[in-house]
Amino acid sequence: MGTGTTLWLIACATATAALVWAESRHWRLGRAIFKLAASTAFVLLALQLGASDTHYGRLVLVALVLSWVGDALLLSARSRIFLFGIGAFLLAHVAFAAAFAQLPSSRIALAVGFLAMACVGGIVLRWLWPHLSPFYRVAVSAYVAAIVAMCSLAIAASPASGAWALAAGAIAFAASDISVARDRFVAPGFTNRAWGLPLYYAAQLVLACSVGSALAMV
Repeated sequence: MGTGTTLWLIACATATAALVWAESRHWRLGRAIFKLAASTAFVLLALQLGASDTHYGRLVLVALVLSWVGDALLLSARSRIFLFGIGAFLLAHVAFAAAFAQLPSSRIALAVGFLAMACVGGIVLRWLWPHLSPFYRVAVSAYVAAIVAMCSLAIAASPASGAWALAAGAIAFAASDISVARDRFVAPGFTNRAWGLPLYYAAQLVLACSVGSALAMV
């Protein structure tokens, strides 16, 4: 691991810790500064690792940039801006899915992954459904479908490439979305961000690091 890679990993982890602290103190300016710093770090990490050199890497980079945009938009409490943020993350999941689709995959793992993730997605939708307006029922259903596709493709690629961290990163990203949904639609509170933010940034770092591995050279 090169010095530049290590520095960006440390920068993202440090900014994430500071972000959680700012959230606990309800410090809005600090929240914005540390969140954008952490998100910028995972984008720059991918660039440091040569994301622009491969088709897989470029798709992952697009997904990470869309995640950065989503992070920036979710800083706002306004419903319309929140919706745009969710749209950015939806596109990020689609871009990650497109990247994973470029990799060698196992059909058995794809089927198992799809069945498992579809079941989880159905459970999450059933949990959220009573708390959603008619519009958000459509939007969240589309979002869950994108997550199921992304995670299924990551799971399918993992045994073929031996990169199990890929599946772990995708699933962690999906799991972190539950904290956002719970905070927005079910039970707002710091607890959601206390576990959701570290999980989200850990997932993005894992996915950013995947551009520098052998599986990216396809």
